[in-house]
Amino acid sequence: MNEFEVAITDLSHDGRGVARIDGKTVFVSGALLGEQVRLRIRKRHRNFDEAETLEVLTRSPHRVEPRCSHFGQCGGCSLQHLDAAAQIEAKQRVLVDNFVRIGKVGPEAWLPPLTDEAWGYRRKGRLSVRAVAKKGRVLVGFREENNPRYVADILHCDVVHPALGAKIGLLGELVGSMDAAAEIAQIEFAAGDDTIALVFRHLKPLSEGDRAKLVAFGQEHGFAIYLQPGGVSSVHPLWPDHPRLAFRIPAGAGVEDVELVFQPLDFVQVNAGLNRRMMQRTLELLDPQPQDRVLDLFCGLGNFTLPLARRVAEVTGVEGEHGLVARAADNAAHNGLANARFHVANLFEDQRGTEWARKPWDKLLLDPPRAGADKVLEYLPHKETGRIVYVSCHPASLARDAGILVNQHGFRLKAAGVMDMFPHTAHVESIALFERK
Repeated sequence: MNEFEVAITDLSHDGRGVARIDGKTVFVSGALLGEQVRLRIRKRHRNFDEAETLEVLTRSPHRVEPRCSHFGQCGGCSLQHLDAAAQIEAKQRVLVDNFVRIGKVGPEAWLPPLTDEAWGYRRKGRLSVRAVAKKGRVLVGFREENNPRYVADILHCDVVHPALGAKIGLLGELVGSMDAAAEIAQIEFAAGDDTIALVFRHLKPLSEGDRAKLVAFGQEHGFAIYLQPGGVSSVHPLWPDHPRLAFRIPAGAGVEDVELVFQPLDFVQVNAGLNRRMMQRTLELLDPQPQDRVLDLFCGLGNFTLPLARRVAEVTGVEGEHGLVARAADNAAHNGLANARFHVANLFEDQRGTEWARKPWDKLLLDPPRAGADKVLEYLPHKETGRIVYVSCHPASLARDAGILVNQHGFRLKAAGVMDMFPHTAHVESIALFERK
């Protein structure tokens, strides 16, 4: 028997309902906390099962009608059926639970959640491409929710930048018309303030006819077209000859903004509006002063480094990827910032012997990837560092590192809160302030 009626007792970290059948945990796609549902088991594992909702018998008061007709099939969103306030509450519960369970710490104050536009927010992403003979056409989109090996059959996307989201179907038609239809593996997109770039990954050289079709598509719809015949270093513009991707971010009230120029495969924060709000909150929490020396670790293109440089005596950014560091330095020069310096270093290896790690820093900014910053915290911060702001994309690693800062380095966790960088998904972005006792 694969069908059951169950009560949903929790919401998992990836947005699925949680139930128990004969003592075994079941993760149920499409179900919400407090609902009674009829489900079908899709996949059995030793310690848990996976299921899909067949019918909602008792609805959650927070259930809403998904805006997108592809919801439930496309894996790009997992929470469109949950109202906005409840989405934030669910993310806050995840953060609270991780602090208590993993870090054994809690903030002295909770920050109000940071939110911005919930639709059309995604300025960067990767679309999969698959020529499907049975359908007689090419599919372009995100992976299916329940079958990640397959590309979801979508024609539009409500969370992607509006200039592109409405044209997903047109991209499928474009690739389907090309000689290399079966050789286009993916299309990455990146939107600056004025330009949207499309990067076509192709597994074989393109014919002149295919190149002409791509150029014509870019000209008609206003997209910059890039080709990627190999690895990241092979990316190059097809049309126009010299596209320019850039975005502006605020450096705080009364201080001139900065502009960051980037390449289409560079890491940038996905949500432009939330990034601006995050910058404002970071500046408020870090409280940069004209005499401060600030260290920004995992700095990327200088998203935080350059706005800070407008307000402090000295700021140094450290990042593991050579290309990002080179562009961060170029962006500092572009913005006339002589007090911002950058270094390449693998921050998951011991860097305590480096010049920048030995220097005394008044304040520290951490913005690590999912793995967190525990390796850095083996030798930083020094006793001179009185304040740390930690921007996190993974609540478990933030909670672990919070425990290290509080219990080993003598800091207080003054405040923490969630930031809705990815509305309608279960992704939890957060920020925390630490002050030395």
